[in-house]
Amino acid sequence: MARERTYRCANCLDATITRGFDVSHISINCPECDSFERFVNEDVIAKYDDLEASPPEHMDWDALSKLEKFYISDKLVREGYDIEDFGTGE
Repeated sequence: MARERTYRCANCLDATITRGFDVSHISINCPECDSFERFVNEDVIAKYDDLEASPPEHMDWDALSKLEKFYISDKLVREGYDIEDFGTGE
């Protein structure tokens, strides 16, 4: 049986769902904030939280949108990228 994965609402970050498959996100109506949102893979959320707490020095992390930050976090966690693979934006 496949490992169950947890996904968290990208909007409110409170609601979670669990599914038996591994994808970057699921788009559904959130039962907590009542908006149609991406529920992001919990492993990606953990990386996002790490980067929020300690932003990469070579990037203007704060200038990125939440969606861009999730995209980078997803690439790091799920596709084997390194933070240095992402440019400075200069």
